[in-house]
Amino acid sequence: MTKHTDAEREANWTPYRVIADHSRAAAFLIADGVIPGNNGRNYVCRMIIRRAARFGQKIGFHEPFLAQVIETVIDEYGDAYPELKKNRNTILKTVTDEERRFRHTVDTGVANLEAMLAELAAHDQKELSGSVTFELYATYGLPFEITRDIARERNINVDEKGFHDAMDAHRVSSGAGQAMGEMGSVDVEVYTHLLSELQKEGALSEVDYDPYGSLEVEENVLALIVGGKRVKTAKLGDKVDVVIARTPFYIEMGGQVSDTGVIAHYPNEKSNEPTWEIRVDNVSRPAAGIIIHSGEVVLGTPKENDRAWAMVDDERRWDIMRNHTATHLLHAELRYVLGDHVRQAGSLVAPDRLRFDFMHQGMLTQEEMTTISRNVNSAVLANHQVHTKFKSRDEAIKEGAMALFGEKYGDTVRTIRIGDPNAFSYELCGGTHVGQTADIGPFIITSEGSVGAGIRRVEAVTGRAALELIQQRLGKMDNVAAYLGTTTDEVDRKVLSTLDELQNAHKEIARLGRELAKHNFEKSLTEIKEVKGVKALIANVGEADADTLRAMTDWFRGRVPSGVAVLGAVADGKPQLIACVTDDLVKRGLDAGKIVKTISNIVGGGGGGKPTLAQAGGKDASKLNEALDMVEGLVVELLK
Repeated sequence: MTKHTDAEREANWTPYRVIADHSRAAAFLIADGVIPGNNGRNYVCRMIIRRAARFGQKIGFHEPFLAQVIETVIDEYGDAYPELKKNRNTILKTVTDEERRFRHTVDTGVANLEAMLAELAAHDQKELSGSVTFELYATYGLPFEITRDIARERNINVDEKGFHDAMDAHRVSSGAGQAMGEMGSVDVEVYTHLLSELQKEGALSEVDYDPYGSLEVEENVLALIVGGKRVKTAKLGDKVDVVIARTPFYIEMGGQVSDTGVIAHYPNEKSNEPTWEIRVDNVSRPAAGIIIHSGEVVLGTPKENDRAWAMVDDERRWDIMRNHTATHLLHAELRYVLGDHVRQAGSLVAPDRLRFDFMHQGMLTQEEMTTISRNVNSAVLANHQVHTKFKSRDEAIKEGAMALFGEKYGDTVRTIRIGDPNAFSYELCGGTHVGQTADIGPFIITSEGSVGAGIRRVEAVTGRAALELIQQRLGKMDNVAAYLGTTTDEVDRKVLSTLDELQNAHKEIARLGRELAKHNFEKSLTEIKEVKGVKALIANVGEADADTLRAMTDWFRGRVPSGVAVLGAVADGKPQLIACVTDDLVKRGLDAGKIVKTISNIVGGGGGGKPTLAQAGGKDASKLNEALDMVEGLVVELLK
């Protein structure tokens, strides 16, 4: 590829090995479902590709080239690692797209960096500040690692700590660093210490977590935490964290949001009214072995050691389960319709909607969307059984269960198999699911779009949310039919005929507008002046758009063989200006571009063009006549 001799190759020992090593790493990462991005493993993938691309530039590659190298990686390793061959097209396209983005976004940053490094060298300075390095990253997209590599080649260090400090400051100021504000290292220490206390008291070894069984359990309140401190009692309105020995609440994981519900104390078995109640808004595991239920005291005075019922909001849980099982069906159908290259790249399973991100190049066609939606609904109506089993990870993978890259799996995994004997979907999953697909109800895709290079996102609703959406849309359809004076069955035809009528009306309005403009223009010809022996038409023609003004200059040239015309008009409340000069007068110094540029300043705009024709727009239509009043003096000034 480089046409290098052996000696030239050895002279470029580092670039050759960086490119070979990074190409191999990028191929394996993308085959495993990692795509270039700005966070976590995605950022590692991006940096590997970009660093290889930069070293490629050093040995003469100025167009994307890594795909050719990666072809060799796939050929050499593909038999041992079939994922490489199966995802060949995705790997090659992803790498090439990232190379192109790198060249577009980084060239300017490198030029600025090299100027800064030259300045440092001129003053015999040996370190590039972290704040400057961050500015290069924030403004030009120049990654820290690339800046560091280039600086090192010139024997200049980069202040890495200063860079990360500047980035952290930026995250805080932009709000990006506040998400974990209430669950920082101090809270981890608080709950690690609390677990130790409870273990010493003999009250708890670790919390029993079972979100797959009953949605209600009765347990003693082992601890209450208010304001980061353990308390014996909590009062109405307190924000409180509750620890119990076992919980049916699901902790947010794998894209599925956590459960909500209540923890309440009842005076006796026959009572329907609690003496105190805590609304549970979130459930989390701040440290190994302990689970906390965070919420607010909405009734009474909870006390440590009180017997209480922990109850999951079952209606909300069912909505979540419908969406989660539907997500598995959607994943299976995306792979079936689009191809096996489709890999999950993120998801959200909430009570009101589901969101599924996946690897795929190009937007989905309407036909693909329709097919996917129809097939998922067919699977729902088929009422497939949803089988949940725990088995060894190796056994599940051997059976064909899909595992998600980046998820941590133990030796024993939970599998979700939909359909029997032939599985419609088979995945490793720790989330909660319905027992059979008919429980999902209607499935409706609400949107499809891009969320990054090579990543598409589908959003959908099921169950109650889908029924509500159907009712809303049917209601709107009934309203539209009523407005148009037709039936719902005829709405589409009526809309098309109305659009045709509207389009014809617009055409007629435009025709009448041109006729009116021509009439106004003919009247304005009576206002032609002689300026130093030159015929000049300077006029405000009222309402007219830019196209009409250009047509007027053509009419002027047809009527006046030698002359200058400067016309002003208002379109949608904004002033428009145009000037034309016949060729013979250009030779005498008149310049339409200079005229328009000067007078457009009056109306708060700008523009330009050729000496024979120029136009401009502005902001202040009230000063249009004032701008036109300048023209005669400009003509006198420019004429030779």
